[in-house]
Amino acid sequence: MIDLSGMSREELTALKKNVEKALDTVETRRRAEALKAAEDAAREFGFSLTELNASTTGGKKTKGVAKFVNPEDPSQTWTGRGRKPKWVIEHLDNGKPLEDLEL
Repeated sequence: MIDLSGMSREELTALKKNVEKALDTVETRRRAEALKAAEDAAREFGFSLTELNASTTGGKKTKGVAKFVNPEDPSQTWTGRGRKPKWVIEHLDNGKPLEDLEL
């Protein structure tokens, strides 16, 4: 056991930094071991960890179904969620109703 009572502030600070570094190293090693164990377990069932993770999160997330379209450029659509596109804002600023842009 280390006798901390006889150590100076500088020695204690250095010891603290060394302990924190050692804890980080242990944490990194444990994470790597856990990841390897998870990969090995997935491999036993014929999967990769990436495949399993994608299937539990539903794979790629879609932006949603477009509800509005830019009449000047049909490739520009908006689901009605989130920030309004510039073309929607301009349409509304011209006093036109949002319904004009519905699909």
